[in-house]
Amino acid sequence: MSAATPVAVPDNYPALVDRAARLFGGSEAIRDGDMSMTFAELAERSEACAAALVANGLQPGDAVGLWAPNAWEWVVAAMGTLRAGGVIVPVNTRFRGREAAYVLSRARVKLLFTVVGFLGYDYVADLEAASSDGHTIDSLERTVILRGDTPPGTTSFDEFVAAATPDGFAEAARRAAAAAGDDLGLVMFTSGTTGLPKGVMIRPASIIRSFSQYADELGMRAGDRMLVINPFFHAFGFCGSITPCIVKGATILPHPVFEVEAVLERIQSERVTVLPGPPAIFQSMVNSAGLDRYDTSSLRSAITGAAAIPVETVVAMRERLGFETVITAFGMTETHGLATICSAGDPPELVASTSGKALAGIELRVVDDDGHDVTAGEPGELLVRGYCVTTGYLDDPEQTAKTIDSDGWLHTGDICVMNELGYIDITDRKKDMYINGGFNVYPAEVENVMSEHPLIGQVAVIGVPDERLGEVGAAFVVPSPAGAPEADALRAWCREQMANYKVPRHFWNVEALPLNPSNKVLKTDLRELAAERLGAELAG
Repeated sequence: MSAATPVAVPDNYPALVDRAARLFGGSEAIRDGDMSMTFAELAERSEACAAALVANGLQPGDAVGLWAPNAWEWVVAAMGTLRAGGVIVPVNTRFRGREAAYVLSRARVKLLFTVVGFLGYDYVADLEAASSDGHTIDSLERTVILRGDTPPGTTSFDEFVAAATPDGFAEAARRAAAAAGDDLGLVMFTSGTTGLPKGVMIRPASIIRSFSQYADELGMRAGDRMLVINPFFHAFGFCGSITPCIVKGATILPHPVFEVEAVLERIQSERVTVLPGPPAIFQSMVNSAGLDRYDTSSLRSAITGAAAIPVETVVAMRERLGFETVITAFGMTETHGLATICSAGDPPELVASTSGKALAGIELRVVDDDGHDVTAGEPGELLVRGYCVTTGYLDDPEQTAKTIDSDGWLHTGDICVMNELGYIDITDRKKDMYINGGFNVYPAEVENVMSEHPLIGQVAVIGVPDERLGEVGAAFVVPSPAGAPEADALRAWCREQMANYKVPRHFWNVEALPLNPSNKVLKTDLRELAAERLGAELAG
């Protein structure tokens, strides 16, 4: 086969990793600190992990949790799980014990890969504390520690992999050969307006097809080096970073926590060429006082999304950071992370003002409240149909039917405008969800947790604009008869109960919440009140 002959991209991960081992075997697949792994070694380590899973009794279709920050072990554990026929259940690293326990229990996770010590958290202790409060995980049989100390009852990753047997390798190989793109590969949890997380069923074929086109638009090629700040547990991390790197033979550079100076240092020292991320990351880099101290000339391609991006930022990314290609995209967990994308040659104004047009093979509609198509330039709800749409929510046919209609159209809940070229501009949300630094926040979920506080009688949460993060939460609190909560104390309590990005920035006590005749909170009124209060704070 000549070097110019294209090699077909398979539709499942075991075959994709094997293909990478053949095509890019000696090239660097992952660099994480002092650890460097080639694509051939990635395949070998994935095989060993799969064999160990088989030896530990994992059956095809069993769920495996991954609650850990970006690290090489995450990639190996994920690829090993898929090779063994398991289903990956990524867990948000910012979740506290009760939140993680709900996800793990709902997905009936049998084995959990996690860490001890990330950002000072002990996830194992968090789960034990949650269990003592009634949040048990009856399905969980074993916990494997990828990094950190191994508490009693857990196993280190090295010890776990070392237990692989010849029979385990043989069975894992059989399962890998039988893998199909339409198998259930992942269950990614996303919250909804009910406040309870829903497990979105994800198929490998849909991810690989979408993000192969994404990699093409970015101009990715063998030898590229992608700094992955997007969390692996998120579609932007797993689908939008790990996948295109394996497809194109690019090096994955895991980065667990965003800190602008550390990122600029890695761009310089690691010669990063490709960088995906939400606008807040690029805005922080462009606005960094220390930017000129770093060499960012290696940067070539960037993709952003998950929040609006000013045209000035796109221009600055090209002029100050040195990107040749800057594109935007739109997706959601229910579309396997991607539905629309810009083209590499699109001008900055189009990149900043739209989220691109439909991927090949995907259909879009923009409809009014009655389900009728609106004319170009008019706002309406975005509907998506095609291979990227999930088959539904795990064990939740009712919610699936509410989201995906009988004709296969996914009702995104996002309000957008489509131009004559088919490019969409997301202008608003039909639901109350807002985006904080690239993370979806669902007010109902935050409200449900905050309602447990003894000093809160009622609470309503909305998103308000923030220059750096796009949006942050604002909580309107009606105090309970026991007294009014103090903002700093309430903020500290919330941080103990939920992921940091869900914790509201603003806490305002009010006598009552505005209600409509049906006794539903008028959040439009709250947005007006928030604007007044924020304006007063700035004036003060």
